[in-house]
Amino acid sequence: MFETLSDRLTSVFSSLRAKGRLSDADIDATCREIRIALLEADVALPVVRAFVAHVKERARGSEVSQALNPAQQVVKIVNDELVEILGGETRRLRLAKTPPTIIMLAGLQGAGKTTLAGKLARWLREQGHAPMLVAADLQRPNAVQQLAVVGERAEVAVFAPEPGNGVGDPVDVARRSIDHAKRQQHDVVIIDTAGRLGIDQELMRQAADIRDAVQPDEILFVVDAMIGQDAVTTAQAFMEGVGFDGVVLTKLDGDARGGAALSVRHITGKPIMFASTGEKLGDFDAFHPDRMASRILDMGDVLTLIEQAQKTFDEEQAKKMAGKLTSGDGFTLDDFLEQMAMVQKMGPIKNLLGMMPGMGQMRDQLNQIDDRDLDRIAAIIRSMTPGERAEPKIINGSRRARIARGSGVSVTEVSSLVTRFFDAQKMMKRMAGGLGIPGMPGGGGGRKSAKAAKKGKKGRRVSGDPRKAALGRKPGGDDIPAQQLPPGLGGKLPPGLELPPGFDPSKLKLPGQN
Repeated sequence: MFETLSDRLTSVFSSLRAKGRLSDADIDATCREIRIALLEADVALPVVRAFVAHVKERARGSEVSQALNPAQQVVKIVNDELVEILGGETRRLRLAKTPPTIIMLAGLQGAGKTTLAGKLARWLREQGHAPMLVAADLQRPNAVQQLAVVGERAEVAVFAPEPGNGVGDPVDVARRSIDHAKRQQHDVVIIDTAGRLGIDQELMRQAADIRDAVQPDEILFVVDAMIGQDAVTTAQAFMEGVGFDGVVLTKLDGDARGGAALSVRHITGKPIMFASTGEKLGDFDAFHPDRMASRILDMGDVLTLIEQAQKTFDEEQAKKMAGKLTSGDGFTLDDFLEQMAMVQKMGPIKNLLGMMPGMGQMRDQLNQIDDRDLDRIAAIIRSMTPGERAEPKIINGSRRARIARGSGVSVTEVSSLVTRFFDAQKMMKRMAGGLGIPGMPGGGGGRKSAKAAKKGKKGRRVSGDPRKAALGRKPGGDDIPAQQLPPGLGGKLPPGLELPPGFDPSKLKLPGQN
């Protein structure tokens, strides 16, 4: 959604990095480019003016003029202001002291309230709650049936006493749902209300009546992130007519410019609490202003990537696989297939890679990634016998032809997969061996390398200078053998060459020693 804004800001900052100091003209030119980028992203004009004014004021202050790297400092300022304009801190749901917690959804028709209700219910269920959906949208055709289907997919209960399609009283349904939730021990109630194609008095009155009947703990305004400037107008109208506590952005995966996300919070003063980023029920999470700002500035979103991995990967399974990877032995094509399936559960590969810092500059390459390539790889592996998966070395020409026929690919693709797997195994073994890096297992940091061990077997070289030879011996060790000293000295150093009392030669570092 923020690709245009991200690309524009990235190009602005890249031109600054070549400058050791920033003049007022540089700051003015940068702020002008930022203003254009925000306006092109469909951000509301009052928001653009306030944002640029804050950036310009801070950029002309001491934090930039005295910085060693002024360009990086300007990027930090823009990042800070983006975080602030997006809400500052992540706003969590307020749960009622006495269950159930009542959440009311409001917004225009087509914003995605019904689907979002299912996503929110599923998200709460994963947090350990027992949510219940309430079908209070009795106007839109088949809205009740849609909520029932969504609730079944989300594996949550649905309270729908009325058939809908213009039949029933939504205020009465909302009121009765609270008693039902208490009897059934649901600790969260999510009320899906009716929407309209436009703002009208009937819509506002009905939403206000439901609000007064159930006294919700949270009223969430659901807004389509793709409607641009209209999002601000709609949000202001609902703020005045019904009031709300937080904003939920839907369709953040669309190709719109994203100005709604940067405008709604600033205009209404209410935080963005959740964001929906896809059509699946799992494409939903709490909104983090700092992470969104990092994405816009192409700094990545590694925290979200880690959280997704923690949700997807089983801890015991991850430990077992980590052992195989670090040892470099026992990693088979079955393990590779298992790991690939786990990665696919996290979402499209393009989206995962897009969370890495700097990936905005490789957007064209990311767009060429096709998840169906992973399906072809899975088909190739599944066409192998258990023995071939465990020991790919036995896959000869005839076996490759059979595997290619079974998976519907060419023999070349089968050969390429096997070759890449062997290369990966070699790389893992090198990593397990430490790659010769001090401090890594097998890397010479904690154990002797093969050369050092071989050299040690030949015997340690002793300097011809008796003083140096003495320094190389352990403290309190044996005297130098008599045969290494002139006859008549009896194995003792002559006067003047003895080491001082209490001197520990092992702690002395000669030039060139670490």
